[in-house]
Amino acid sequence: MKAIEVRGLTKRFGSLTAVEDVSFEVEEGEVLGLLGPNGSGKTTTIRMLVGLSRPSEGDARVLGFDLSSGIHKAKRGIGVVPDSSNLYEELSARDNLLFMAKLYGVPKGVREERTEELLRAFGLFERRNDRFGTFSRGMKRSLTIAAALVHDPKLLFLDEPTVGLDVVAARSLRDLISDLHHRGLTIVLTTHYLEEADRLCDRIVILVKGRVVAVDTPRELKRSAEEGSVIEATFRGATSDHSADLSARLPGSKVVVLDGTRLKILGGDPTRVLEELVGFSRSHDLGLEAVNSMRPSLEDAFVSITGLSPAVMAKEKGGR
Repeated sequence: MKAIEVRGLTKRFGSLTAVEDVSFEVEEGEVLGLLGPNGSGKTTTIRMLVGLSRPSEGDARVLGFDLSSGIHKAKRGIGVVPDSSNLYEELSARDNLLFMAKLYGVPKGVREERTEELLRAFGLFERRNDRFGTFSRGMKRSLTIAAALVHDPKLLFLDEPTVGLDVVAARSLRDLISDLHHRGLTIVLTTHYLEEADRLCDRIVILVKGRVVAVDTPRELKRSAEEGSVIEATFRGATSDHSADLSARLPGSKVVVLDGTRLKILGGDPTRVLEELVGFSRSHDLGLEAVNSMRPSLEDAFVSITGLSPAVMAKEKGGR
């Protein structure tokens, strides 16, 4: 059985169309990533699938239940982790989980056992009596996910699970999501982080301006970008002010600014790209230090498919 089947889902807010004719499926036990820049419709799509927003057109089935008539039954098997925590700052970790278990209708005799089990699994048992408000951002995120699992759902929605976390906390949370996946939980997550989607997801839906532009596995999306060359160049001087000149020299290629001294060139004839890099470096006295030919990454595939720079994603998510 499909965990989710989406057909022509559309959501309008007055004259604004936030999601338009979106269709995709989620297999039981897989991790599906909704990938796209801010405003692409990721969160709106999730809100419709969990019953927080009614679609303007189209329909979906979630855990075998029709979205329009059976969402209340589907909710019994759904866990939702919003992009900001829905737990109570003044309650302890233990009391937050017990309260959420009661809201989800977990039998009274099971709540204590389930709460302790989750606190231990998430490494929070020693802090069980501490107020949620005293936790670090990573610990808060972990407990928020634990709360969404307290009723043992079959399907988990994660909206930007690692946004705002430091590198160590984000890595720990990604490991936790991988572990849940290996246990057979079906997961739908939204993310700005291309590397996160590549690591965690079995398949990816790329949304741009509310429409689906690609659906495939990370491997196949990267393979789609292999038809063109991928060359990374490193300079001694700053390149960002001059990247438009290189783009003009290479009309058949996409020039991506990685940072102050590195550029990535997607597509085009490699020999021509190398010649133009040398000329570009000399013209602006940048000092070409290294040129590397690379295999396409998911980031390269994203640029190739959408025409959007990953720098747009980084700006919207605040960087890491």
